[in-house]
Amino acid sequence: MANRAARGDSIAEILSEISPAAIHRHLYLPELPDPDLIIRTSGEVRLSGFLLWQSAHSELHFCDANWPAFRRIDYLRAIRSFQRRDRRYGR
Repeated sequence: MANRAARGDSIAEILSEISPAAIHRHLYLPELPDPDLIIRTSGEVRLSGFLLWQSAHSELHFCDANWPAFRRIDYLRAIRSFQRRDRRYGR
């Protein structure tokens, strides 16, 4: 958008082309599907803006272990927790 504004395109022209698909093309890793599960380590119960758009329907798992100490058992616990959930996709 900034490039288009610098070229002299009007705000109305720029805004008329904004859509979910246009936003998606400019996200981190747009070629990948949205994640089903996001695992947050370090005991923090927040995403810090990471994959904010893509995580709308993701299941979140929070783990107290810091990333360097994250073990296979922590991963398996996250998977088990995910398998037990009733996914409603925002409903």
